[in-house]
Amino acid sequence: MGRPARYDEARILDAALAVTAEDGPGAATIAAIADRLGAPSGSLYHRFRSRDLLLASLWTRTVRRFQEGYIEALARDDAEAAALHTPRWCREHPDQAAVLLLYRRQDLVARWPTELAGDLGTLNVRAAKALDAFTARRPGVDRERAVFATVDVPYGAVRRHLLAGRPPPPLVDELVVTTCRAVLTS
Repeated sequence: MGRPARYDEARILDAALAVTAEDGPGAATIAAIADRLGAPSGSLYHRFRSRDLLLASLWTRTVRRFQEGYIEALARDDAEAAALHTPRWCREHPDQAAVLLLYRRQDLVARWPTELAGDLGTLNVRAAKALDAFTARRPGVDRERAVFATVDVPYGAVRRHLLAGRPPPPLVDELVVTTCRAVLTS
């Protein structure tokens, strides 16, 4: 049995996350990520054949991590918790929030790697199914209103704070809940 990898995939992705969150996607070169990790560039290329594959893997990991709380809240039939997931997650995970909510996928990855084509195609399926199930259990709730209240409003509410390099203040939670209630009960 061989020895464990010194620079495993998770550690490399964590280093890429830190570089990208601090300095933007343009700064997330293989050399900069390797430097952050304290590893030779070859160690990164051993796990990821290209920068695009590394950053695409980071992006998909971040999306999946973010979606977990949103999906769980919808499964509990709690639209307000689903809406609040975004500002709360941004406060708890500022680096991931910066990568996910400030940059589009195209900002990170010039050409989507073929190895992750399946991931890209199915990335939002669980969240969409959770939203569909939520609205099916609540006949009075229109799906488009649910998307607006639990996705669009929270995203818009946190983005300007993230752009300014700060977490969304607690007032954002109050405004998100007020808007969610108004949109879903009208």
